[in-house]
Amino acid sequence: MPKTYQALDADSMDMEIDLSNLGTVNTMFAALFSKLGVPIKTTISANVLEEALNGTVTVRPLPIGTSVSGKLQVEKQCAHFFGVTINEEQAESGIVIRVTSTAQSKFKLLYFEQDANGGYGLALQEDSEKTGKVTSAGMYFLHFQVYRMDSTMNALAMAKDPEGAFFKRLEGLQPCEVSELKPGTHIFAVYGDNFFKTASYTIEAVCAKSYEDTTQKLKDIEAQILRKRNELRQFEAEYRKALARYQEVTERYAKEKQSVDELLKQRDGIHSSFTIVKSTNVSGTASNLSNGSSSKVSGDESKGDSPGEDGGSDGKDKSAKKKWFNLNLKGSDKRLI
Repeated sequence: MPKTYQALDADSMDMEIDLSNLGTVNTMFAALFSKLGVPIKTTISANVLEEALNGTVTVRPLPIGTSVSGKLQVEKQCAHFFGVTINEEQAESGIVIRVTSTAQSKFKLLYFEQDANGGYGLALQEDSEKTGKVTSAGMYFLHFQVYRMDSTMNALAMAKDPEGAFFKRLEGLQPCEVSELKPGTHIFAVYGDNFFKTASYTIEAVCAKSYEDTTQKLKDIEAQILRKRNELRQFEAEYRKALARYQEVTERYAKEKQSVDELLKQRDGIHSSFTIVKSTNVSGTASNLSNGSSSKVSGDESKGDSPGEDGGSDGKDKSAKKKWFNLNLKGSDKRLI
């Protein structure tokens, strides 16, 4: 998430920029912010709207069941106007106008209503959104309430609360103001919304009669999305409550673990204290025993070495016996030989 998001608020999100009035430097900054992921809302050039109101725009025919490709000069903030003529049967079945760009160009799909002066006033506007590998925008006049996704609301929710942005993901689903068209000619336009390059696009007009199954699927899926949005609103409260409880028990877990570790450490220290005392006593006793025995031995040796009556007689007897034994042994050896 870009840090620039953190400085955005609801007021700045509602601001719209007229690229036709921006200089090169400001346009570069706007393009840079857009690359960073900041949703830059752009407004339609006043010149284009004025020409439409005056009825001086060139309108190209776009028959039902056909498509037209073209290029828009974005640097001039131009628009291509198309007239879609529908009969009563087509109007009852429903009409879909879609614009796609494989080059992922930015554009706006516009719908104009004819006023009393013969000009065209802007009635609906859809900004292109990236869907897969293309950018696209569509208007669906199917006689039931259809919805469009406002990505700006999602971006604002992500900026304010990245962790809870998921719960706001469906809040950008907004109802479209017009759900059906009357028979006659209706004016649509594709407005280039790139910052510098030209915008390439393909526009097509489709009658929903050939897409009855698809129309029903759209109705069903949007009903499911609306139900899911309500479920998420309720689940968000439960989630935040559980998250707060989780954080609480996690903090307690850390404290309890630290407390247990400290208690066991103190216990080990006490055990070690007992062990140290015993080790010292044993060493002292062994040392004393060693000193005592060596003293006794030394004493005995000193007694044996010192001249005395008992000691002297014992020494003489041993010497005499040894000499006598040696003499006898030698004499016996000679006789045997």
